[in-house]
Amino acid sequence: MAQPTAAMLVIGDEILSGRTRDANMHHLANELTAKGIALKEVRIVSDDHAGIVEALNALRGSYDHVFTSGGIGPTHDDITADAVAAAFGVHIDVRADARALLQAHYDARGQELNEARLRMARIPDGAALIDNPVSTAPGFQIENVYVMAGVPSVFQAMVASVMPRLTGGAPLISHSIRLEMGEGDIAGPLGEIAAQFPDVSIGSYPYQLNGVYGANIVLRSADEGMLQRAIAEMARAFPQGV
Repeated sequence: MAQPTAAMLVIGDEILSGRTRDANMHHLANELTAKGIALKEVRIVSDDHAGIVEALNALRGSYDHVFTSGGIGPTHDDITADAVAAAFGVHIDVRADARALLQAHYDARGQELNEARLRMARIPDGAALIDNPVSTAPGFQIENVYVMAGVPSVFQAMVASVMPRLTGGAPLISHSIRLEMGEGDIAGPLGEIAAQFPDVSIGSYPYQLNGVYGANIVLRSADEGMLQRAIAEMARAFPQGV
């Protein structure tokens, strides 16, 4: 069974300006890896309607799943839901089930469900709600696109809500080897091993520690037997590996 693929679309001027450091990609990557879904691409776009539509249409046609984060709050620059509706060519408006969730949430706190907060109940036609146990305002799924909040605690809760819906492949198994050699010295043999084991992802991540140049080699594969053979070949080529 081929491993399903995924992409992530991170939305927000605050990410691109450097005011906010994105933590959601790291969390999603870990969850997808454990599920056996390969995160293949991440794009970051500003709060621009046309830019979101263009990026989303490109990603959803290329990958099995697309996850978005950011831009579904109550303020004027939260335009993700409208852009997603435009990408799919469907109508968007306040939906009764989403409104009922928000009404109960704010009634319980003695707060008004005003027009700004009601924006969070605008859901594209045909979408299914994604549960938000942290702050109630739902995300939504439309076809292979999962639209979720940018606040890390809410994003993580929504990812937990979505994961049981997904069918994954075999989880990737990884193994790390530290070589106290520069990449220029290991590139040739490493390339030969990578060519010999095309079903094993082999990444080289250089470091410098106490004046010593080295590289951490990470091998990943869903096929444990193939991974073990690649590890054995690494041990033969680099007996000084740690």
